[in-house]
Amino acid sequence: MSEPLLVKIGGSLKGAEEVLEELAPYPGPLVLVHGGGPEIGAFLARLGFETRFERGMRLTPPEQMEAVEMVLTRLGKVLAFGLSQRGRPALGLSGRDALVLKGERIPGLGRVGRVTEVRVEVLKALLGAGYTPLLAPIAWDEEGVLNVNADLAAGAVAGALGWPALFLTDVEGVYLDPRDPGSRLTRLGRKEAEDLIRKGVVQGGMIPKVESALFALEAGAPWAAIARGRKGVLLGVLEGRLGTRFQEG
Repeated sequence: MSEPLLVKIGGSLKGAEEVLEELAPYPGPLVLVHGGGPEIGAFLARLGFETRFERGMRLTPPEQMEAVEMVLTRLGKVLAFGLSQRGRPALGLSGRDALVLKGERIPGLGRVGRVTEVRVEVLKALLGAGYTPLLAPIAWDEEGVLNVNADLAAGAVAGALGWPALFLTDVEGVYLDPRDPGSRLTRLGRKEAEDLIRKGVVQGGMIPKVESALFALEAGAPWAAIARGRKGVLLGVLEGRLGTRFQEG
């Protein structure tokens, strides 16, 4: 169990302990991307800003971008500190550190963008020096910094590295019937996954999760998986016992 993995973890500090305990002893190379939605929303509310979403993405006017970056950067430092304390030296980075994540703005969403270029040599240099990079989903363009959906940022980084992408969430995987624990699908091809969305089997909050896994494949990841972040999840996914794995075909 030493396959290189890109792992996307949530940005909430609640429940992070279990995920960090799982990641710290993993024997293979890891690059991590974290989110931060709940923490960002709470901080913006304290500042008196209204939070609005469009197409599943947080609208980020220029006047909110500084606060968003502050929250994401701090989260990365806290999570990296937790990993380091558990014996896995980690560095919390913003995507604009060393120009790691270049992006372009998505029209109509303010300072929200998508990743267009990943400087993988920076990540590989850190890995070679014994550090686990933990990236906040902040990219840069010629006008400043961009807020990037963490799932899409993770897919872009996995594709650039050519590594599998594991999305740790609060669900066990994709089910034919969410009420039946025995209906979890262990593997899905792109066409099968798209058909499940079209037929309404995959619905609600599962749609962006599945779309993020498919985007990772499109970006160049050899496979992607959705699984619940808990003890034993890494080995369970690699052995096919946990989560849902997506591959082209």
